[in-house]
Amino acid sequence: MTVAQAAVVPVNSTLLTGVGYDDSRFILELHFHDGSIYCYFDVPQAIHEDLLAAGSKGAYFNRQIRGRFRYAPMS
Repeated sequence: MTVAQAAVVPVNSTLLTGVGYDDSRFILELHFHDGSIYCYFDVPQAIHEDLLAAGSKGAYFNRQIRGRFRYAPMS
């Protein structure tokens, strides 16, 4: 089971391989191509939805997530 307690959805991205979200705890779980996994805390559901809908998930991550939320490495 992942930390986000939600299924990780595979994504088409040069940065990410998968995205999970726990809407009861507002935890966004991101799986990166280098094998690392990070959990981002207190992430609004709209950010998760917008990330999944983004044409460039890497660009969206850099613009809207990186440096804006508390996070912890999981691997």
